[in-house]
Amino acid sequence: MPNFTRDPDLNFPELRLHKAIHLAVDGVETAPDNTQVEFIEATALARDLMGDTIGANLFLVGYALQKGLLPLTVDALHAAIELNGVAPEFNKRALLWGRRAAHDAAAVRAVLATAVHRTLPAIGASEDDMAFVERREADLTAYHNAAYAKTYADLIADVAAAEEAAAPGATALRETVAKALYKVMAIKDEYEVARLYTDGRFEKAVRDQFADGAELTFHLAPPLFAERDPTTGLQRKKEYSPWMFKAFKILAGLKSLRGTPFDIFGRTEERKAERAHRDDYMATLQHVIDGLNIENHELAIDIAGLPLSVRGFGHVWEQNRQVAETRHSALMASFRAGADGRAAAE
Repeated sequence: MPNFTRDPDLNFPELRLHKAIHLAVDGVETAPDNTQVEFIEATALARDLMGDTIGANLFLVGYALQKGLLPLTVDALHAAIELNGVAPEFNKRALLWGRRAAHDAAAVRAVLATAVHRTLPAIGASEDDMAFVERREADLTAYHNAAYAKTYADLIADVAAAEEAAAPGATALRETVAKALYKVMAIKDEYEVARLYTDGRFEKAVRDQFADGAELTFHLAPPLFAERDPTTGLQRKKEYSPWMFKAFKILAGLKSLRGTPFDIFGRTEERKAERAHRDDYMATLQHVIDGLNIENHELAIDIAGLPLSVRGFGHVWEQNRQVAETRHSALMASFRAGADGRAAAE
């Protein structure tokens, strides 16, 4: 094990450590006992300290270096960074912040919290973040109704309060939830597609781009009516004439039927899966709120962001959902283990 001498520029003490370190990023592995495990929020700290999560890589290197776990010197790493030639000053700062966090993580968080609280409101959300939530709340009101939008805003407020209590000054979790929760709540069902086509924006774009008299045709695969390809079994799109625009206007006005016994579109397997995905995510957020602490904060961010990877429609959406579900199970197992361990210690 290397013996590092005091660095006069950083005032870091000599370190000779004889324990293993586990840097938890995506999960928690089994360790012989709790004295051999350490946690550091590398991604969140790198982002908040330097404005970019890519700094987490050199941050971790610096952390391990200062703990005495790398057979290298600071000068050797600086030389390697210079030789690589990619953002050398940024990477040196990331390395430095990692070393500082290894020496006194509480002091680093205190410095960061002081800087954050000078510019952010009490819950830690910037004006842009609050405006984002307000815009999405307005969108969800138009999507369905005010009560539906309030569910969105209330859940984000609960996440924000839990994050502030667990990691004062941090905002990544609530920011991620604001985006992901909107995504799962604003399901692009038949009513929403109709509304988006007929709320005026689409018509304006058509008028701006094409001359008067242009004829519209629509290529759609409505789950209730679309034929299936005999080879692949997938729904095939069909061309619909301009009369569909009038049908859209009628359908958009029926959005209040969404989720009721009269919602014929909601009976399809695709719509059921989308609603279940939304409800499961909201239940997951409640588990995160209840079990959140400083050690599993980064895991919570990863969990909260999973819906953002579920893109596409139809069978493409379902494939991506299954991938996210597999990752969700693994992350939640690690999250619960961290939450249970913290509760037992307290």
